[in-house]
Amino acid sequence: QVQLVESGGGLVQAGGSLRLSCAASGRSISNYAMGWFRQAPGKKREFVAAITWSIDNTYYADSVKGRFTISRDNAKNTVYLQMDGLKPEDTAVYYCAGEGDPLSDFLPEDFRSWGQGIQVTVSS
Repeated sequence: QVQLVESGGGLVQAGGSLRLSCAASGRSISNYAMGWFRQAPGKKREFVAAITWSIDNTYYADSVKGRFTISRDNAKNTVYLQMDGLKPEDTAVYYCAGEGDPLSDFLPEDFRSWGQGIQVTVSS
């Protein structure tokens, strides 16, 4: 199983930016999709973005399209989520997800590995 460690969360004012990082280790992830999900208090975990490792396709939730960018660094085995134009409704715990089926609908059950989660808080 792949181990995932997130970093880069924190507190930011509305309109600001943060970059989340997810470092993967333990096995090759070259054939899988990697993703980001988030969960706000009292809400279900929701898809944010995904990237297919081998052919570099990217996918986004409508709520973040045009503001967030997912990318990867093969040499570092790391996936990033650049978040710009942050809004208070983006406040949540963000989770990195790995070993995802690149042909799936990117539901939580389509990913086999998860990071511990990192808090992102956007103040108004």
